[in-house]
Amino acid sequence: MDGSAEQALGRVGVWSMELRNAGQPGVDAAAELADRGLTALWIPGLDGRGVFADTDELLLASPETYVVLGVLGIWRQEASVLSARVRELDLRHGPRTIVGLGVSDRNAAAAVGRTYTSPVGAVSEYLDELAQEPSPIARERLLLGALGPRMAQLAAERTAGIHPFLVNPDYTARMRDQLGSNALIAPHQAVVFSTDAEQARAVARDQLGMFIGFDAYRNNLRRIGFTDSDLVPGGSDRVIDALVAWGDEEAIGRRLREHLDAGADHVAVQVLPAAPAGNSLPLADWRRLADLAADLT
Repeated sequence: MDGSAEQALGRVGVWSMELRNAGQPGVDAAAELADRGLTALWIPGLDGRGVFADTDELLLASPETYVVLGVLGIWRQEASVLSARVRELDLRHGPRTIVGLGVSDRNAAAAVGRTYTSPVGAVSEYLDELAQEPSPIARERLLLGALGPRMAQLAAERTAGIHPFLVNPDYTARMRDQLGSNALIAPHQAVVFSTDAEQARAVARDQLGMFIGFDAYRNNLRRIGFTDSDLVPGGSDRVIDALVAWGDEEAIGRRLREHLDAGADHVAVQVLPAAPAGNSLPLADWRRLADLAADLT
């Protein structure tokens, strides 16, 4: 990704499930976050339904806001449709949409009547289709939700870089060593603003623990040094503490700094509220994040 785009994303962004289908409260929150210096908003693509309408609303919040789809599965979004929808957003807002792509798994492909022989092959084919569209999405505005070394290498060769989910700073360092200095590395990092270890770990398990049961994440966690004793349902304390930063601003800021020192260009931070309140936006915690992020620039 070129320097201007990296600068637009900044060092820290907000990764949020709550901003999907948030309506006006989400627009207001995005505007406040931009005022506080957090201009990169990451929203999950899920199955693709509604994601472009959500992106459109969030881009209205501030001319400084960038929206990153982190990530959109390739199976439910044909390349032609994706290209056309991003083109529509560009015409309305300028090139402020960045697309993260993920392969998911064979079940996701089968659900829409598709098959693939390998994850890397499937994503490579999809990138070929995108490149052949009348309005192709520029390479510097594409990322891959890569975990394994082969997918990460594909990302470095054909997109701006990677947005890995459920990783620690050691993984970031390994990817920087593998991919060199040019690829963008923007890891997801979950945080809980709580100094109560039992509470913080319970929140982490409740909201992210299920992912530890997915093969792609289990395989990657093994690659970075965890064992089957860590990969129990919900995750061991060791793996939870490695994947989710919890504590006060100093502790959470230290984890973000570790990613940056390990070679990350940007950290996409998902706040897991210590006291979840339905679908409410965690504005108070986002404000705390904005304050500590200012010290990381």
